[in-house]
Amino acid sequence: MSSEAHSADAGTGSSSSVPVPVVELRGVTVRHGNIAALNRVSASLMAGEITCVLGENGSGKSTLVAVLSGLRRHDEGELRIEGTPMRFRSVSQARALGIATIWQDLAVAPLLSVWRNFFLGVEPTRGVWPLRRLDIAAARETTVRAMARVGVTALDPEQPASSLKAGERQSLAVARALHFGARALLIDEPVTPMTMARQVLFGQTILAARSQGLAVVVVTNNPRYAHLIGDRFLLLAHGQVAGILTREDVDADDLTALMAGGEQLTTLTDALTELHPELGKR
Repeated sequence: MSSEAHSADAGTGSSSSVPVPVVELRGVTVRHGNIAALNRVSASLMAGEITCVLGENGSGKSTLVAVLSGLRRHDEGELRIEGTPMRFRSVSQARALGIATIWQDLAVAPLLSVWRNFFLGVEPTRGVWPLRRLDIAAARETTVRAMARVGVTALDPEQPASSLKAGERQSLAVARALHFGARALLIDEPVTPMTMARQVLFGQTILAARSQGLAVVVVTNNPRYAHLIGDRFLLLAHGQVAGILTREDVDADDLTALMAGGEQLTTLTDALTELHPELGKR
C-alpha cells in the first residue's frame, strides 16, 4: 500500500465473523450545491460477486462511480474498504487500495504494443543498477498469460493496441487490474460501444474476474445484460437506492420492467450460456 493510501482518514475495521465487504457504502451523500446527487446511499460489495448498478440518466450512477473511483469525495456517510473508513483524495489512492476502474471511454496508447500498454509505467526489469534493463521477454510472456486468464487467447503481445477490438481493449484493462492485485473492479457501461461478439468476450472477462474473487461492479443501463451476468442489483433513482435485489428476487423480465425498458439480448444470452453453462442454473 502506498504512503498516499496510508494518508487517508481511517478507522478500525469490524472483527465480526460475518464476511466483511470489500467495499461498503454507509449512508453516503454527495451534494452539488443544494442538490443531492447521492442521498444516503448504502450498499455492500462482496468478494466473488458481481453487483450491477442500474438506473436512468440522472439517477446517480455517474456520481457513484466518481466516489468509488476516487474522483469525488463524499460529503456525508462512510465509505469503507474491508471494514476501514476511508475518504479518497485521488484516483491513484483508490487504485493503491485495490479499486481498479475501467472507464466507458477506455484509453489506451494506440501506437504502443499490447505488452507495453499492459505494463505502462511499471515495466519489469532484470539485473542490478547500473546494469538494470527492461525484461521484454518476461513482459511479453506475462501479458499473454494474463490475457488468457480472461479469455483472450492467440494474442500477439507485439501488436499495436490500436489493433485490438473494443472487447479486447476492455479485457486488457481487466487483465491488468487482476495482475496488479485489484480487490474490486468498477466497470462503467461496458457494453455500449460493442458488437454482440465483443459483448460475449467481455462477458467472459467479467465472469473470470468474479471467479478469481474480485468484487465486481458493473454500471449499466441494460437490465437484461445485468441479469445475465449479475449476482446482485443496485437500483438507483433520483440519487437514492430504489432497491437492492438478487437473481433469486427477480427474473430478467421483472428487472426489465423495473427499469422500464431494455432491448432483448437473446443472442448474447445464448452465446454466454453456451460458454458458461452455470449461468443458466443460477
